[in-house]
Amino acid sequence: MRLPPPFRSGPGRRRLRSPGAASRSRRFAGVALALALALVAALLGAPPASAEVEHPRQQWMRDSTAGLFLHWGMFTAPAHTDCAAWERDVTAGGWNADYWVDEAKKLRASYIVLATFHSRLGYARPWPSAIPGSCATERDFLGELVAAGKAKGVRVMLYMTDDPQWHNELGVETLDSAAYSAYKGQQVDLTTRDGFGMYSYDLFHEVMDNYPDLSGFWIDNDNAYWEKNKLYEQIRAERPSWLLSNNNEDTPIMDTVSNEQKTGITPAYDYPQATFTPMPRLTEADYKLPTAGAWWYDGKDNAVDYGLSIGRYVANAGSSIKSLMAETAMVNGRFPPSQEKFNDFMDGWLPSIWSSLQGAEGGGYMYGGMQPGFWNDGAHGVITVDDDARTQYVHVLTRPKGQDTVRLRDNGYRVTEVTDVRTGKRMEFSQSGGYLSILGIDAWDTYDTVFKARTAGQQHFYKSSVVKASASAAKEGHPAGNLVDGDYTTYWDSDGNQPVSVTLDLGKRRKVAYLAVNQTEWSPTHARESFGRPEDSARIMNYQVYAGKDGKNWGEPVRSGAMRSARGVQFIDLGTQNSRYLKLEVLNTWSGSQAPPFFEQLRIDEVRVASDYPRHTAGGLPLEAESKHNDRSGKARSSQCTACSGAKQVTGLGGGSRSSVTYRDVEVAESGDYRLQLDYTTAAASSFAVRVNGGAPITAPVDATGLEVPEGKAIAVPLRAGSNTVEVFSDAERGPGLDRIAVGPMPPASYVPKTTMTVDPAGVVWVGPGQQSLKVSAKLRLDEDSVDNVRMAPTVPAGWTIEGAPVTASSLRLGQTITGSWTITGPPAGQSGPAQIPVKVDFQTVGLPHTITKMVPVQVRPADRIFMREAESSQNVLGSAGPTSCSRCSGGQKVRNLGGSSDAFVRFDDVVVDSAGEYQLFIDYTVNGDRSFLVTVNDGTAIEAPVSGVGNDTPATTSVSVSLQAGSNTIKIHNDEDSAPDLDRLSLSR
Repeated sequence: MRLPPPFRSGPGRRRLRSPGAASRSRRFAGVALALALALVAALLGAPPASAEVEHPRQQWMRDSTAGLFLHWGMFTAPAHTDCAAWERDVTAGGWNADYWVDEAKKLRASYIVLATFHSRLGYARPWPSAIPGSCATERDFLGELVAAGKAKGVRVMLYMTDDPQWHNELGVETLDSAAYSAYKGQQVDLTTRDGFGMYSYDLFHEVMDNYPDLSGFWIDNDNAYWEKNKLYEQIRAERPSWLLSNNNEDTPIMDTVSNEQKTGITPAYDYPQATFTPMPRLTEADYKLPTAGAWWYDGKDNAVDYGLSIGRYVANAGSSIKSLMAETAMVNGRFPPSQEKFNDFMDGWLPSIWSSLQGAEGGGYMYGGMQPGFWNDGAHGVITVDDDARTQYVHVLTRPKGQDTVRLRDNGYRVTEVTDVRTGKRMEFSQSGGYLSILGIDAWDTYDTVFKARTAGQQHFYKSSVVKASASAAKEGHPAGNLVDGDYTTYWDSDGNQPVSVTLDLGKRRKVAYLAVNQTEWSPTHARESFGRPEDSARIMNYQVYAGKDGKNWGEPVRSGAMRSARGVQFIDLGTQNSRYLKLEVLNTWSGSQAPPFFEQLRIDEVRVASDYPRHTAGGLPLEAESKHNDRSGKARSSQCTACSGAKQVTGLGGGSRSSVTYRDVEVAESGDYRLQLDYTTAAASSFAVRVNGGAPITAPVDATGLEVPEGKAIAVPLRAGSNTVEVFSDAERGPGLDRIAVGPMPPASYVPKTTMTVDPAGVVWVGPGQQSLKVSAKLRLDEDSVDNVRMAPTVPAGWTIEGAPVTASSLRLGQTITGSWTITGPPAGQSGPAQIPVKVDFQTVGLPHTITKMVPVQVRPADRIFMREAESSQNVLGSAGPTSCSRCSGGQKVRNLGGSSDAFVRFDDVVVDSAGEYQLFIDYTVNGDRSFLVTVNDGTAIEAPVSGVGNDTPATTSVSVSLQAGSNTIKIHNDEDSAPDLDRLSLSR
């Protein structure tokens, strides 16, 4: 079944408190009444499906940090094909429910999900069942586990699958249609989705009747039979306290949305970057603890990556996401040694920081708290908060490079005390310019260094009653007023408009320092493919902010820039402004057209306006320009700068070295090249000159930032072991202002700033015989950091020619792009075989060279084909379907998630033939079972193409006859009613 759009809080949903409101312990006042109403509903009949974002039955999971996911069944290695033999070996091996419960408690897991009735594990049922149809045990393993969990405070949920397609995966039929048909008194084919839906529907009811102490069902997608027969509503009526969780879908009636095995993230542990559901929806991250291998025991003691697994555990807690960790129990129930060892480690490692995780919410979101994500000098981490965010925990998962300081946005919280959670040591800290700096850190934990920050609450934000908002466009039901209502469960929707603007009216002329923006977390942070569905970030990229007196005449923007695509609260510093009106103009968002649900979409929960920054100047930040330890010469002087570190900067650095700042004691342990960052302000593009130890000056060009808003510029400098002098000046007539410098190691050779590069055409391009010309275009977007000396161009093989010059840029900053197009022509006699045309981008970061390449593969069509194109080609329109890897498919990819609705299609435009007539259309596909394509040519009558297959990784071919017109044609592959096979490519012959 296709994924519906991510959940959206609807009108009438109970408002969740904003930061600083009543504690979570009071959130469910009226629990008894709600339960009573649920019982009444159960007596009166099944209630209609509805989204219950928050409900008293969910409280135990909201209080949880983690769960243990156990895939364990008849096909656990060594696989059994006889149910009785498997049960004998389980019992003879010493299976004991208490072992699983005790291992879960080592991980501080509050619940276990048992996945035995699983399509890839033999559809075994670990309980005595009166319903025939698949393996059922005589011993009640499920009952024993529920009882053991109840005795020790660990809940149990049961996994249920909707999928019959793997019924004969090992060559042995695991579903007994005849036995179930006899039981039902009618013919039922369990290998079909409807037949399996009927069978599993009965199993849901059997479990509900026999296991009242179970806590709910974890459901692996939906089945049409269940939905048609109101299964979920019946579960709600019969077991109103049970939870329902669904894998990869945000189904309204479900309590929990589970996000499966998200990878390809930087840092790799930051799992929330790939999730798609905003708080307060109850959300899980389910992932494998062993680094390699299947979800179930495959006969190997696969390793556990401690850094990755612990990072995920903490990062999920920092986004109010529950970590559902999959361990691979063996036949006897025990875990392989590597997993047992990890569990033992966690049992000893967690207690000292458990206060920062247990019952905490993610900070930087709707529960308040400082900003999570990327911090200074490569540091990365998350924030967890207590009920009113007065106490916050700073989790440093990646420590800063070469620094003993962590610096992060404070989100307006005035910090009163910082301590190391493990040692209790009181830490020095500084606060200015919107940042908290924790100083003198000398006890780094390998996986998570945690600091407890006590605060006096948020300061300097104007109350929601003061600020009014309007917008140039809004979707019905999601007006601009939602931006300033103090309610994070309501949002403004731009209704697909870009550019779009929001105007904030402060009622009268007021001081403004910055904006704090909480965008709706309904999309991943970057472009990705998840289960064949294209995703992208629906967050602000380039923006401008204007200040005005009357809300009509704006003049030049007071701030322009790009906002990083990241989760949590984001900030726009404005310097010192005094105005009644502010206008935030969003020029574009990060989403690309390849992901239609997110393209040009924008939703923002809250925009808050601050008049100033909290300050705590004791023990100022090291290497501030205005420090009394530095020497200043000429016109260099200390000046006020509200958004700068220490609220000051040094200005007057112009006209050469006679006006300079000199740092006398910049210390490093070893001689070598280092990364020197200059935090600066300037109204126009300018430059610094940096002289190290009296050597030749190094020039550092800098872009405009605004006179009171600091940005960073990094260069490579040579330093010697011990103390160094660093002199900073400017050869410009009026140089930039210098806020501070920071010194750290050079980036590793493996580091390449994150970019998004698109090349058109994408994928294999099939051409005919003879000389052929190809139009190639490319676009590069910088998604982090800054780069210099950029050059982009294709490289053609010998005998080919290219028209068009390379595209260059002296520098790129966050969100900026370069584009180019070229005409590439093959040899006069045509290609003799496949050719690879790389489009290369060269650039530098801190003087280090990097190259990014995307290939355009060009191949000659077989002699009997007059047209051939890959399904995943950028020349096609994919609707809500999406590409996925397929090693045995043409081009290494195919398109999946076809069918089931009118928007899940692939449309091949510009299918050109010389003459009108009948053609044979060849469809390359993969499928497991029996399904059908529908083929529609030029919006005519659909032609059905039924196919069968034995696996989703085994390509096959079918064909249908189609009538085409001379010239350009459109061929649409779809199935509006039922799921279609996966599509590899199309081709034509006469």
